[in-house]
Amino acid sequence: MSLVKGIHYLRKLKAANVPDALIEKGQSRVIDASLTLIRERAKLKGELLRALGGVKASASLLGVPLGHNSSFLQGPAFAPPRIREAIWCGSTNSSTEEGKELNDPRVLTDVGDVPIQEIRDCGVDDDRLMNIISESVKLVMEEDPLRPLVLGGDHSISFPVVRAVSEKLGGPVDILHLDAHPDIYHSFEGNKYSHASSFARIMEGGYARRLLQVGIRSITKEGREQGKRFGVEQYEMRTFSRDRHVLENLKLGEGAKGVYISLDVDCLDPAFAPGVSHIEPGGLSFRDVLNILHNLQADVVAADVVEFNPQRDTVDGMTAMVAAKLVRELTAKISK
Repeated sequence: MSLVKGIHYLRKLKAANVPDALIEKGQSRVIDASLTLIRERAKLKGELLRALGGVKASASLLGVPLGHNSSFLQGPAFAPPRIREAIWCGSTNSSTEEGKELNDPRVLTDVGDVPIQEIRDCGVDDDRLMNIISESVKLVMEEDPLRPLVLGGDHSISFPVVRAVSEKLGGPVDILHLDAHPDIYHSFEGNKYSHASSFARIMEGGYARRLLQVGIRSITKEGREQGKRFGVEQYEMRTFSRDRHVLENLKLGEGAKGVYISLDVDCLDPAFAPGVSHIEPGGLSFRDVLNILHNLQADVVAADVVEFNPQRDTVDGMTAMVAAKLVRELTAKISK
């Protein structure tokens, strides 16, 4: 809806012969204001942590409420506030399973959301929007010791986030990608920024040295061919019992600039997380995912949790709590 409003507004302005330069100037003001808010919040949190001392890396939440690149439902745009609400829900405590306290700012901070819908309402196109997301991630990374933990949003956000991380660190990262789908179509339904094409853009850009995809159980011929083209290590669920030992003892990042974890909530079997747009039976159990994360040997420099769809979370907010717990455990992998 927001994109339609933005396009209609832009067309009205052009129909009224409003100069392109004036439109561009207005868009730039909105973008600058959006980036200023992220920059100043990140600066404040970074200053606080440096004053406290004793921390090498701290996870910092950054919401990217984008849903329009989904090929089915756009509900993931509403996920970041629901995940935050579940993280601090009084039904559970603030400790991770490995004993880190999330209410300690040295473990977890929050710099807010990129105002995606407000920016799109001004008629900003996706090329520019992806650049804004990348710039927002870089602003977080500039404030040592913050490391971005991004709340999606659909999976299209992983491309600009990974791009920013790689460019900021000065080289490719290793990526652990948990998902029911490989999201590596060249251009799904003609959209190069589709949530089903994010890892094609990442691999084309040279932003990943290794890409491991785990939990795959909905893959087409093109998905397998693209995987071979880019040298992707695809672990399908049909062989998970055979691959379990390898996946629960991963060591990543040697020779790379660090490790990025992209966690699509639909990697889980829908019995554990029904609140997703693309329900695909036969997935990982929640404990399978935690075993992979807990045992991973890596310097995790950034991560995302994507594709939670609150509009489908009809079982007492269960999937929100699942997404929140995934964020908690990722926080433990990032913070040092």
